[in-house]
Amino acid sequence: MRTAVRIIAGAAALTVSHASSLADFCTKSHVQSSLPASESILGLEIDTSSITANAIYNASTTGSNYFPDAIYDYCNVTLAYSHPGRDDKVQLEIWLPEPNKFQNRWLSTGGGGFAINSQDSYLPGGVQYGAASGITDGGFGSFDTQFDAVFLLANGTINYDALYMFGYQAHYELSLIGKALTKNFFGTGDSKLYAYYQGCSEGGREGWSQVQRFPDEWDGAVIGAPAIRYGQQQVNHLYPDVVEHTMGYYPPPCELEKIVNLTIAACDGLDGRKDGVVSRTDLCKLHFNVNSTIGAHYSCAASTTQTILKRTSQSNTVPAQNGTVSAQGAVAAAKMLEGLHTLDGRRAYIWYQPSASFDDADTQYNSETGKFELEITSLSGEWVARFLELRDADNLSTLENVTYDTLKDWMELGWKRYEDVLQTTWPDLTPFKASGGKVLHYHGESDNSIPPGSSVHYHESVRKIMYPGMSFNESSEALNEWNRLFLVPGAAHCSPSTTQPNGPFPRTTLKTLIEWVENGIVPHTLNATVLSGEHEGEQHKLCAWPLRPLWKNNGKDMECVHDQESLDTWDYEFDAYRVPLY
Repeated sequence: MRTAVRIIAGAAALTVSHASSLADFCTKSHVQSSLPASESILGLEIDTSSITANAIYNASTTGSNYFPDAIYDYCNVTLAYSHPGRDDKVQLEIWLPEPNKFQNRWLSTGGGGFAINSQDSYLPGGVQYGAASGITDGGFGSFDTQFDAVFLLANGTINYDALYMFGYQAHYELSLIGKALTKNFFGTGDSKLYAYYQGCSEGGREGWSQVQRFPDEWDGAVIGAPAIRYGQQQVNHLYPDVVEHTMGYYPPPCELEKIVNLTIAACDGLDGRKDGVVSRTDLCKLHFNVNSTIGAHYSCAASTTQTILKRTSQSNTVPAQNGTVSAQGAVAAAKMLEGLHTLDGRRAYIWYQPSASFDDADTQYNSETGKFELEITSLSGEWVARFLELRDADNLSTLENVTYDTLKDWMELGWKRYEDVLQTTWPDLTPFKASGGKVLHYHGESDNSIPPGSSVHYHESVRKIMYPGMSFNESSEALNEWNRLFLVPGAAHCSPSTTQPNGPFPRTTLKTLIEWVENGIVPHTLNATVLSGEHEGEQHKLCAWPLRPLWKNNGKDMECVHDQESLDTWDYEFDAYRVPLY
């Protein structure tokens, strides 16, 4: 039976003390008695019969990029709610720490790709830091069901309820229910409950959606490599395919891999330290010429990979590759690196930094012809087919007649159609700042899926909008008082890079945010750990933008320096559009 539930202060709900055991309070009846009052979640109706509660003991997590290894106990709660007037069901999963570990904290966690959650990827981090933490299925049918599967009701008909749930509403409702349930569950009364958000990629975009729209809901957010500027970002994956198709040249993957490896080798020492990590991709832009790779020999062994597409699994066998980097390969790489420009030379978007892998440019081997040929990137192809053309299709079948201008037009169409829900680039964060909120925003400098320049551009948009009367240094300092951006040397998309394994990664960022919010400890630099490679375990400090890392004393000491020539390489003018692109 689905009912709206009212909890009255002083009702016979279990008061959880630090002496209580996990078994004492991890019960269905206690969860039911802890549900939020109906007036506090207006428009939402909790199904009391959906509640489950299970005590989990000696759970362990190892090898996470987002929190240390740990063993912990927690209460796993699931429940469902609906919106009166809709025939829907939204499911939540919430992990609550044992009573003696609870520290008056709530953590919402986000998804990736078209997934609104990352399953249990982030939930253990909440429990480790004394927070109840939760995920939502967005009302899509299950925690495994992704947004693209429910976006269309039929060809040409958008499921707007699902669109707005994915865009921002589901995470807002998760925090409303989750925070109220947590307070009642632990019997904290009027005590302050600190609310945090953590996510990367689509999860990072979801984080910005909350900060921009619901500033009073959050004390702080850890936002990684956010997939903001959806109109541009999703089409951008197609750019290298159009480069190849326009040139009529489809490089063997090993050729582009060789260009990346040579780029890393050439730019490694520009930061003052030879460690296999490009910490200064901006210096790489200024001093490295891709043409220097022409003639270099490459060799890759034969391989068979299993590609998991949206609804099918596909086996790909690639023969051994041997050759030398061609002039065409260098031209293709350089064209991709400069980013999308219209046919008349106006900038429409940006590309990844030199040292990032060319995954979006992967070609496929045709065993019948013995040649490599075009492979349309599925994430971007599906975006155009499903979200722009409104067809129930997982990819485009061809790029015939698709030009750089076509890509720009697709970017603008997505921007216009979804500006109020998926673009997520509102630059005036004054309400969040006024509420005392803090943001730790990070992005891998060798990200191969979302350009780090995307994060820099949004950060700079916020600075310019919120502090228009100040100098660059003054406004940067003012912004850094509550919103800090850190570029992660050598890191790929939401993870360390396999081609730069000695690069550090900020796995304790949530802990750093908590210390900033609750204890006023300002993270002038961000802690990061090398998680693999010959330098595994080495501790690094990441510089807060706009300062850039520079190693001195033969690579022994790192300083954060201001380098205007470098900063200028991150300054983009999107003159392909008539209105500002934040």
